[in-house]
Amino acid sequence: MIPLIHDTAQPFLNLLRGRPILAIFEVTLRCNSACGYCDLPLNQGRYEMSRQEIRRVFNDLYHDGLRFLLIQGGEPLLRKDLPKILHDLAEIGFGLTLITNGTKLTSDRISRLADLPLNISVSLDTLDRNLYKQIRGADQLGLVLHGIDALADYPHPKYLTCIVSEANRDHVMDVVRFARDRGFIPVIGAYHWDIDRYGKIDLTLQYQKSTAVSVFQSILDSGLVPRGYYRQYLRDNITWLNGGSLNRCDAGRYSIAIDASGNVAPCLALTHHGNLLRSSLDKIVNHFDQQAIKECSNQSSCNMLCSRVIGSTLRQPINALLTPTMIEPFLRNHTDAPTH
Repeated sequence: MIPLIHDTAQPFLNLLRGRPILAIFEVTLRCNSACGYCDLPLNQGRYEMSRQEIRRVFNDLYHDGLRFLLIQGGEPLLRKDLPKILHDLAEIGFGLTLITNGTKLTSDRISRLADLPLNISVSLDTLDRNLYKQIRGADQLGLVLHGIDALADYPHPKYLTCIVSEANRDHVMDVVRFARDRGFIPVIGAYHWDIDRYGKIDLTLQYQKSTAVSVFQSILDSGLVPRGYYRQYLRDNITWLNGGSLNRCDAGRYSIAIDASGNVAPCLALTHHGNLLRSSLDKIVNHFDQQAIKECSNQSSCNMLCSRVIGSTLRQPINALLTPTMIEPFLRNHTDAPTH
């Protein structure tokens, strides 16, 4: 009974204290893409925690109140022991979302993942092969589309994430329709550049904010993005692109970022402040630079949903209740009319 009470109470205590309940975990620092908008320090041969170290570290984090993990890389499916790691994390009790570029999603891998309580988010910015190669730095669109097809009967929530840039702004609506036609929830964010460690400067991707606003407004007007938080995120991007301010992000408060070596930062954009193999989460969080977090939050709408979703849910509980976790392919469901 006591462990059950702790499992229930600790996350609520974290919310009251402004402590993390969600982490984005870069399970590997290797990647098979070279995205124009990504400036994360990948492919540098740094140490990656073993499966045993991951289990020990995240068992402690669960005890500390963490409950939700976004598993990414790099490309997480490049790690051969990923299914076993995901099994360990699910067994501990975490809610899991796998964020992948989709190039390694085979039918065999998906059948193994389907047995876990695992959401899957696939990144896709265009359906044009040449443009995909330009943005992602690799000619892999065919592999991604094959992986998406293999997810047709996946029994858990699935998302298609698209980042709006100058290069793909005329393609985003096609990606949104593609997602809905296949039962994926489309999640649309804006390209950010020159924000600390996150967002590489790429002149071919930089847009005029007024141009990007029209893209987000068209998507909002279409009603193709489900109501609740996903539609609110569109509005948040429009507000930011129009020069408005948003509520402070959750980085370092309700959410953190953990890299494959165990280093912890408030979010992927900011500096690491300690390592979980050598220090407790509580001590690391106490050393976060709150001014740096505030400055970063003020200058972006943040396309990393981990740094917005918890706080937005707490501030807008009705929106949270309206947010679906699963949708049917849009061709068989035309009931999701737009609401503004």
